[in-house]
Amino acid sequence: MLIDSHVNLHAPQFEEDRDAVIARARAAGVGLMVEISDKLTTFEATHGIAMAHEDIWCTVGVHPHEAKDAADLTAATLIDLAQRPKIVGIGECGLDFHYDFSPREVQAALFRQHVKAARETGLPLVIHTREADDIMASILREEYAAGPFKMLMHCYTSGAELAKIAAEMGAWFSVSGIATFKAAEDVRAVIRDMPGDRIIVETDCPYLAPVPHRGRRNEPAYIGHVLHKLAEIRGWSAEEADCVTTEAFFGLFDRIPRPA
Repeated sequence: MLIDSHVNLHAPQFEEDRDAVIARARAAGVGLMVEISDKLTTFEATHGIAMAHEDIWCTVGVHPHEAKDAADLTAATLIDLAQRPKIVGIGECGLDFHYDFSPREVQAALFRQHVKAARETGLPLVIHTREADDIMASILREEYAAGPFKMLMHCYTSGAELAKIAAEMGAWFSVSGIATFKAAEDVRAVIRDMPGDRIIVETDCPYLAPVPHRGRRNEPAYIGHVLHKLAEIRGWSAEEADCVTTEAFFGLFDRIPRPA
């Protein structure tokens, strides 16, 4: 069974053919998907997709790009929303200093609210981090010292040092289609050193389509290409990659029951 740990099926790119996209994923062997919340204004759509499909679960959170519009969001609100059925994670949240669509201090403050919600609910924190390694490491160290929490470094493309720090805190890591890109050898080098029992795969669709679909809209049906590349990078067989990532997925998202 293939699992796509990070999909954005609520995105407008899927507005015209969402049901067909989901059907293609199932036909490709995808047995589970996690639909990711990126802002509260679309959370009802995100949650609605999960509620409408037995094989789709979801998270609640605000992407750092959207932090400026959610500066007053508190952990209490996230905790309250996380009580809904089929919510299995907090996020996507974190820091993005590449685009700086939101002020950095607002991103950091909002990220800490997500951490608090993850700590109090016991749900895994889905972390986005880009060009913010030092500040991310500092926040993770401070927050983890205040009380442990489960975390996923989603679509990890940051540096080896931050990966090491997060791994020492027990973090999971997800690998995306970026690993298939010709120029992404630095990403593959970090993947080789990730803790082998805490790696999962994702598409982050509709973004980051893997080779041979690069440049097109990404879909969950393409997750097999990511898994195949991960196996190649780690020197695993296809069966081993499938088994290892499946076990890691259910270890992280432990609110999701294993299909019979």
